[in-house]
Amino acid sequence: MSPAELEWLSRFRRHLATERRLSGHTGSSYARDLAALVRYCDREAIPAWAALDSQHVRVFAARSHAAGLAPRSIQRRLSAIRSFFRFLIRERVIASNPAEGIRAPKAGRRLPRTLDPDQMARLLELPGSGPFVVRDRAMMELFYSSGLRLAELAGLDLGDADLKDRTVRVLGKGGKTRVVPVGRIAAEALRKWVAARGALARADTTALFVGRRGARLGPRAIELRIAHWARRQRLPMHVHPHLLRHSFASHLLESSGDLRAVQELLGHASLSTTQIYTHLDFQHLARIYDATHPRARRKP
Repeated sequence: MSPAELEWLSRFRRHLATERRLSGHTGSSYARDLAALVRYCDREAIPAWAALDSQHVRVFAARSHAAGLAPRSIQRRLSAIRSFFRFLIRERVIASNPAEGIRAPKAGRRLPRTLDPDQMARLLELPGSGPFVVRDRAMMELFYSSGLRLAELAGLDLGDADLKDRTVRVLGKGGKTRVVPVGRIAAEALRKWVAARGALARADTTALFVGRRGARLGPRAIELRIAHWARRQRLPMHVHPHLLRHSFASHLLESSGDLRAVQELLGHASLSTTQIYTHLDFQHLARIYDATHPRARRKP
């Protein structure tokens, strides 16, 4: 494709960042998926976006599958392509969306893993009282207490936490702000961290969580700290921030049964996104039934 055609990809990235206010991580993911489409167009000698039709997109998806790409990854690619072509329609580069109606192969529904309450309690019992132990405890308590995404926690400023009301204001996907409650234990852990933070944070940073140099703690550093403590506490799986979010959602649903409330707390735009946790809840009920009901299993 010509440089003029490829320039539309750069314009689309700017559109994602400035108008749709998507994260840099999401923008990079879109860029990788569209780069695969550009390579396909170059191999097939498709000179311009207007020359791409639905059959081309269908073949692109089929070849991605034949190359071993998982159905979920193909779904993501097609979603990126549909978004890009909607942008081109808006800019009057093309008249219709050739990716509309193209579907990836069906993928089996994979339930997210969670920590059970005992494993979660073990993870949060961090030994020591140094300032960075206090910080890590506060971060993990907040993840589990309020179900935050990694980017949401990393982006928190000191003024976003209201320890008196036990709430925290977070900037979620699409630039949407929501206020979520903070549990009693998490609020106490945050109070201890805020008291220690003053001696560590640089004067010019507003970040709630800071690193050894006093600047905002980045997402990757947060992931590494959680993985470190999971190993120290001898948990039998890789623990990452989203696992704490999944655990928050499934444990809350098990206790309350209120799917709408879980949706609001997680910041999901659609209830269908939250409904996966009803499957987790059913698994919990099935285990209880199998373990306790006299008719659940045959006696040997």
